[in-house]
Parts: sequence; structure tokens; C-alpha cells
Amino acid sequence: EVQLVESGGGLVQAGGSLRLSCAASGFSFDDYAIGWFRQAPGQEREGPLCIDLSDDYTYYEDFVKGRFTISTDVAKNTVYLQMKSLKPEDTAVYYCAALSHYRYSDFDEPTSYDYWGQGTQVTVSS
Repeated sequence: EVQLVESGGGLVQAGGSLRLSCAASGFSFDDYAIGWFRQAPGQEREGPLCIDLSDDYTYYEDFVKGRFTISTDVAKNTVYLQMKSLKPEDTAVYYCAALSHYRYSDFDEPTSYDYWGQGTQVTVSS
């Protein structure tokens, strides 16, 4: 059974940092890439914010470039999202999702992702 479990969310002041984790099970990182998305209250889901598609290519949405960093610990089957210089507008539920390597060319389409976690809340106070 494929599972994605996010953790690490919380309340942080503007300018602060958080590291989110996405613990994956039931599949190999050879077959899937993990992307991060978010959804603010009353807003459409945004993303992918970032996704590591290969050794040579990591995608970042423009508004997170320089502030968010995605990384993978294969031994722990976990993908991390390190966030710094957080802003109140970063407040959202953050989700990780798995994209089959067959669909890498469609990484920018949320409907291409096969599996989703339950989300973790990030709240940035001003």
C-alpha cells in the first residue's frame, strides 16, 4: 500500500523557518518523484511548488525560489521541504504527492500525481 505522510508543520513568525517531511512507503524513489503543493484557505491548490525530477533538474515555482529547498533521504524514504524567510502568505496546508516517472513530462499538472498525503498545516504570523 502506498502511503505519504507529511509532518513538521506548525506556527512560525514571519521570517522564520520550518522543515516539512514527507515519509513515503509502498513505492521506490526510482519509480516516483515527490512534489510539494499547498492550499490556503479559500484558495485553489498551488503547485507543484517544487519537485526533484532528476540529478540534473529540480523545479521550483518562482515565488519559492531561494526560500524553499527540496531534498531526499533515500535511506529514510523521506522527502523534505526546507522553508526559510517565511511570509504570512505562505500560510497553507502543505501536501506532498507522488508522480510516476512515466509522467515526469507532465509534472506541472496536479492531476498527473497518483498519490497524495493528508497535508500538514503551516501558519506564518506577521
